Amino acid sequence: MVQPSYPGVYIVEVPSGVRTITGVPTSVVAFIGYTARGPENQATLLFSWADFERNFGGLAIDSDLSYAVQSFFANGGGQAYVVRTPKSDAKRAGVAIVDNAAQNPGTAVVLTASSTGTWANNLVADINYDPVPATAPANTAASTFNITLTDLVAGTTETFAGLRTDNAQTNYYKTLLNDPDNGSALVVAFDNTSKLLPVRNGTLSNDLDNATIGKIQWDQTKTYSLLLSTDDNPQTLNAVEVDVVNKEAGPDTLVGLARQIELRANTKLATIGPGLAVRCQVVNGTVVAKQALKLIADFDQTKRPGTLDVVLTAGAGPTPLPGVSFATASVSRFCFGSSRKAAGQGLAVLPAPAGDGQTFPTPGVDGTKLPQSGDLIGDQAKFTGLYALDKISFNLLSIPEATRPAAGNPNTLDATVDPNAIFTAAMTYCVNRRAFLLIDPPPDVSTVDKATIWRTAKLTVTGLNGATYFPRLRIPDPLNNFNLRTVAPSGIVAGLYARTDASRGVWKAPAGIDASLTGVASPVYVLSDAEQGVLNPIGLNCFRAFPVYGNVSFGARTLVGADAQASEWKYVPVRRTALFLEESLYRGTQWVVFEPNDESLWAQIRLNVGAFMHSLFVQGAFQGKTPQEAYLVKCDSETTTHDDINQGIVNILVGFAPLRPAEFVILQIKQLAGQIQT
Repeated sequence: MVQPSYPGVYIVEVPSGVRTITGVPTSVVAFIGYTARGPENQATLLFSWADFERNFGGLAIDSDLSYAVQSFFANGGGQAYVVRTPKSDAKRAGVAIVDNAAQNPGTAVVLTASSTGTWANNLVADINYDPVPATAPANTAASTFNITLTDLVAGTTETFAGLRTDNAQTNYYKTLLNDPDNGSALVVAFDNTSKLLPVRNGTLSNDLDNATIGKIQWDQTKTYSLLLSTDDNPQTLNAVEVDVVNKEAGPDTLVGLARQIELRANTKLATIGPGLAVRCQVVNGTVVAKQALKLIADFDQTKRPGTLDVVLTAGAGPTPLPGVSFATASVSRFCFGSSRKAAGQGLAVLPAPAGDGQTFPTPGVDGTKLPQSGDLIGDQAKFTGLYALDKISFNLLSIPEATRPAAGNPNTLDATVDPNAIFTAAMTYCVNRRAFLLIDPPPDVSTVDKATIWRTAKLTVTGLNGATYFPRLRIPDPLNNFNLRTVAPSGIVAGLYARTDASRGVWKAPAGIDASLTGVASPVYVLSDAEQGVLNPIGLNCFRAFPVYGNVSFGARTLVGADAQASEWKYVPVRRTALFLEESLYRGTQWVVFEPNDESLWAQIRLNVGAFMHSLFVQGAFQGKTPQEAYLVKCDSETTTHDDINQGIVNILVGFAPLRPAEFVILQIKQLAGQIQT
C-alpha cells in the first residue's frame, strides 16, 4: 500500500491473481529390475536408448528390463527412469594403490567400482602429480595429485585434479570423489592409511627441458632406439625394439620427441597384434620447472585380454637415445579387479612401489542370483527397489522382472519371484503416487483357458490404477542372431501409451488399429474375435494380429474393467485422465496453502482452475458441447463452510465429463426396396 507524501502521481502494481496451472507429464515411465551395470537402487533419468546403453550397458541376455526399455523407446517413449536391482551375489571390483614411500609403503588411495558387476574389470586409474607443487616435495602430504578414471569399454573418462590424501584437508580425495553432485559416477572412494602421495603410473624419463633437447647433436649415422618390454605374462609383449630417431633428422622440442616416440612405437606395436598402443606425454618432472616424458600402456582389453595392467619398461636399446633415460620398471595403469603378477611375488603386498603399486585387487562379479521378490519390492527405509522412486516423479510403472521366466525354460515362471506379491506392493505404491501400473502375464499363461483362470482366480492384485495385457510378445533378439525372444509386454505398452499421449492426449485410449506395436514379430498366442470376446469382459486387454495393420493393442480396460464390476473407472483413458487432473491440480494449487481463506481466495481458485480445465476442454479432453456440459469448478461458501474455515480447510470441487472409448461399434444396415425417387 502506497503512503503518499508529496503531490504527484504514484504507480502501484496490483496482483492479478492469475497463477497458471500447467498439466503434468503423463508418460514418464519407471522401470525396476536387473541390468548388467549401472547405479544400484537409484532412479536414473533416460531420454533415449543410447542413454540406457551408456548408463546400464545395453541389452543383457538375463535382463528382461533391458529388452523392456529398448521396446519402450522403440514404440515412442520419451522419458524413463531405471532402477537397477543387482544380483544378490554380485560383487564390486576394487583397487588399493600404495604410497610412494621408498620402503614399507602404506595405502594411499582405496577405490571400488560404483556398482557391482564385471563391467568394472575394464576400469583403470591413471595417477600423476602434474603440476608438482613448488612449495613441497612430491612425497609429502602437502602435495596434490590428479586421478583420471577410464571405462575402457564405454569410453567414459573422469578427471579429478588437485587431490590430497590427508583427510583433514578440504580437497581430500574421498570427499571430492564421493561428492553426490560433482563426484565420480564410476567409483566410490574409501579412507586410506597413508597421507603420502600415491604411486604415479607410467614410465618416467629423467628430467628434461627444451634446451637439453636442442643441445643434443643427433648422430646422422645412427638410429636411436627404445626397448619396450613387459612382464612374464605370455600374452604380453617382451623386448620389442622400437626405432625412435633415424639418421635423417631428430626433433628439437620435447613435444616433437614425444610425438615421434608415440608414433614409432605404435607403428611397431600394430604389427605385433591388435589393440596394442602406448601414449607418450610431456609432464612435469620431479624438479620444479623441469619436464619429463611419460610412457603409458594403452591396451584394448576387449582385443588383448590379460594386457590391461602391465609393466612397460623403456630402457636403452642397442643404440641408446641420447639425453633421455627411462626408469627400468613402472606400473602402466592401475587396473580394477586384477593385478600384474610381479616375478616371484604373486598378489601379496609388495615391499616397494616400483613393483606393482597396487594391493589386494578385487575383481567384479556379476553373480548368478537374479533379484528376487524382496529385492524388487525393496526397503522403504533404505530407498531400495520400489522406494528408490520416492524422490522422483513418474506416471507409469513397469516391472518386467516380476514375471521373469526360469533360466532355460521361457514357458515357466522363475520360482524366485512372486508376481502377486510384487504387483500388490507396486499397486499400493502407485495409488499413493497417483501413477499407473502395467501388469505382465506370467510366461506360463499362453492360452485362452490359462489366461481366463489367471485373470479370474490367480491374479490377486486389484485396484483402479492398473491394467494387464495378454499374451506375451515375441521380438527379434540381437543377442541371439535375431531369433525370436518372448518378452513381457509392459515396456512395449508403456511406449504405446507415451506415443498416444503425445499425438492425441491422455484421454485417448491407447488401443485400436493405430496402436501398432513396433518391433514385435508376433504375439505368443494369436487370438480370434471369439476368443477376445471371452477375455475382454473380464478386463484382460488383448494384443491382436490383423492383416494389413499388423500387431496392435486392442483393449483399454483397467483392473476393475470387468463387466461384472460395473466400475466408473472401467477404462484406462478415463482413469489416467483423472490421475492427470489430480496431479496437475495438486501441484498447481500449492500456492493456496496459508492464504487468507475468504471469497478473494476462492475467486482466484475458480479463475485459475477454471482456466486450466477450459484449456483441456478446448483440446477435446471432455465430453460436452459447452464448458458447462464438460467440466465444473466450484469453490465458494457452499463448499467451504465457516466450520471448514475455522479448521483451516478450503474445499475445491472439480468435476469433468470423461471421454469413454467407443469400444463396440454397431453398424445397422437396412435394405431399401421399392422406394420412389422424387
